[in-house]
Amino acid sequence: MVMAKAPKPGVVKTRLFTSLSPETVTDLYSCLLDDTLALARSLSDVDVSIMCPAADLPSLKRVAGEQISVVAQEGEGLAAGLTSVFTHFPQDHRRTIAFNSDSPHLPRSVLEEAFELLALHDLVIGPTHDGGYYLVGAKASHTTLFANDGMGTSSALERLLSRAQTLKLSVGFAAPFYDIDVKDDLIRLAAELLGAPEKAPRTAGWLKERKFAARRTPGEP
Repeated sequence: MVMAKAPKPGVVKTRLFTSLSPETVTDLYSCLLDDTLALARSLSDVDVSIMCPAADLPSLKRVAGEQISVVAQEGEGLAAGLTSVFTHFPQDHRRTIAFNSDSPHLPRSVLEEAFELLALHDLVIGPTHDGGYYLVGAKASHTTLFANDGMGTSSALERLLSRAQTLKLSVGFAAPFYDIDVKDDLIRLAAELLGAPEKAPRTAGWLKERKFAARRTPGEP
């Protein structure tokens, strides 16, 4: 399950607006989403769907095409979207994993390992280096799991783990990774894809065309 929004200026990857225009960020997000969906489809024996805000359903159906189903979440915000994932799907799927739409650089092995971990635990979580998480999986619906978890903050992971402990859920961890929120993340992604553009070909082409990795200023790490 890929958590996505329709690629519209001003509403996606807003923390990048300090470095790029909303229109440019929208173009980037379209590439990230396209490559992320390709990554998801590369997994064996896995059904792929998109969960999105209800207003984005028509746009994302056009993006997804006929091979990927698109489901409108109940409520607003990412926490409501994640709750909708695990309310909607576990009836027919023993293991359900939701991950970010800006994650085409994830090794496929990370997602495969996450499904394996979920066979042994109630939850699987992929932490990010900034205190959040890029992936969460479950085998059942836990309606309070994402309540008050500080989505988009450095305490998101801590709050999720606290809620899991309260619910007495066992947790397995996928490898820590980074997501694409700020300029430094994009520079890191550009450097990674420079050596392996096949990981995310559309995104790699977008970054190469704009020579984004060369935009560092003197003194930047």
